[in-house]
Amino acid sequence: MLSYITDLDKRMFYRIVSLSQHHGVYDWAKRISATGDGHLYLYIAVGLMLTHAQGQSLFNLLLASFLIELPLYLLLKNSIRRTRPCHALAGFDKGFEPSDRFSLPSGHTAAAFVMASSVAQVYPMAALLAYAWALCIGGSRIALGVHYPLDIVAGALLGTGAVLLVHPVI
Repeated sequence: MLSYITDLDKRMFYRIVSLSQHHGVYDWAKRISATGDGHLYLYIAVGLMLTHAQGQSLFNLLLASFLIELPLYLLLKNSIRRTRPCHALAGFDKGFEPSDRFSLPSGHTAAAFVMASSVAQVYPMAALLAYAWALCIGGSRIALGVHYPLDIVAGALLGTGAVLLVHPVI
């Protein structure tokens, strides 16, 4: 069963990468991926905290959620140690070098889903936009060749789970 899932994951990876090459998505993927590097979350949270009544709630939820998500992300990534597709697959070279060696879970996706899930809790009207953006970040990481689809699913679950765990207590 595990080999079937791994094979399916690789086939989905190749399919997404192939689509991104044929439709000129690669440059777009680099730009979208960069929005998930982290600094944008801080700018949005502080900006809303200074200008909107519920901004403090968003800031608090983000901070508490990242305090849960980040250590779990590091523990999982360094325990599982799944080699990134750009390093594991023979003949695959996308020209994009990730910041570390391991792929599971996707940290960019986990952080994007912390942000999206927090926005959904505090500003429900913006939930659809926030989740669409988080999904684009996850997809961009596959298109860049640094994550398999299951890495993205794991990151989304980790980020969303951290918010759902923290939200009732904040």
